[in-house]
Amino acid sequence: MQRYHRFAWVLLLLLGGNLALRADWRQFRGPGGLGVSSATGLPTEWSSTKNIIWKLKLPGAGGSSPVTVGDRIFVTCYSGYAALDQKDPGNMEDLKRHVLCVDQKRGTILWSKEFAALMPEHKYKGEGSYHGYSSSTPTSDGERLYVFFGKSGVYCFDLDGKQLWHVSVGSKIHGSWGSAASPLLYKNLLIVNAGIESGALVALDKMTGKEVWRTPGINSAWDTPVLVKTSANETELVVSIQGRLRSFDPDTGKELWNADGIHRYICPSVVAHDGVVYATGGGHTTLAIKAGGRGDVTKTHTLWYDKKKGSNVSSPVYHEGYLYWADNNLVCCQEAATGKYVFSERFKNSGMIWASPLLVEAKLYFPSQRNGTYVIAARPKFELLAHNRFEDDSSRGNASLAVNNGQLLLRNDQYLYCIGKR
Repeated sequence: MQRYHRFAWVLLLLLGGNLALRADWRQFRGPGGLGVSSATGLPTEWSSTKNIIWKLKLPGAGGSSPVTVGDRIFVTCYSGYAALDQKDPGNMEDLKRHVLCVDQKRGTILWSKEFAALMPEHKYKGEGSYHGYSSSTPTSDGERLYVFFGKSGVYCFDLDGKQLWHVSVGSKIHGSWGSAASPLLYKNLLIVNAGIESGALVALDKMTGKEVWRTPGINSAWDTPVLVKTSANETELVVSIQGRLRSFDPDTGKELWNADGIHRYICPSVVAHDGVVYATGGGHTTLAIKAGGRGDVTKTHTLWYDKKKGSNVSSPVYHEGYLYWADNNLVCCQEAATGKYVFSERFKNSGMIWASPLLVEAKLYFPSQRNGTYVIAARPKFELLAHNRFEDDSSRGNASLAVNNGQLLLRNDQYLYCIGKR
């Protein structure tokens, strides 16, 4: 009998390890939208010739991250207009979006879809050229794929590429910065931050695309909403908008609470841990709010509010009592309980960092736009572990890393890379 129990425990451990290794990466920033993976054995170092499993030329540029279901990778791109050259973007009427399904084992395209964009789009100039026209990461429930292309609408496909439905969530554009929020699944709902397109959060029936609820008042917000568990084990939908942090009942869209927030435009998504929501944004601001309140909770639930440092674009990661994020080329560490800054260090020659960091095995990966990926130790003392560059590829990269099958997935404006130990 003891031998049987030992065998059962070994089997469970092996199965648990295999499940962790093969866990899907189905949404922006992975499970819970927190930028954290339980995978083990991922490479810390790579180059054009080291630890590259395969490299796939993409049909266009994009800032969206890859997502995975089993051995399938899904990624979006745009082409035809302003794919690479800001000075000579071409004709906006030629703008197209692409959805690709890639075989993770071989790095080959299983199927692809191409869509003409609904005109007019925002012009590719100045800050509007920073991330282009494919910045929203898809999401999947394991049976269907959901893709958001701003004013061009929300698409649902089966995993073999058959279009199941397509709906609009608004027709407006932002003249400078375009659209960027990623869709989020909750129960039978697909929730979209359509703040740019219609100034609202919109919940769609994931099977039909029919609108279930719509909540207005979402302004200057390019972030993806996050589902938060309160200390009472209730689920809230939290989104940061200009001036306020807002929480909603994800089943109905009814506002639960709001609090004083970031008083500039918002790109970073919030993160949460043990019922506390952490938010950052432009204007050198970070804050912590305890979830679970009702009404204006600024005075009752604000744990701390700091105006020393913040992040213009990159979302934070929580790890063992500390927050980590990148503000352009500055990496910051902050004590989550108090807001006290532990360190802020500049990555040498990194240039801009818009991608959000990834936490794996007590290591933080920060992809930069033009100078590779920086890896630091996830502890309250700055330690650079690696700086990884592709010697033969200087393409712009704005996408956050994805994890699946014991490998890293990294995309830039020209290629999708599968990175693993070899």
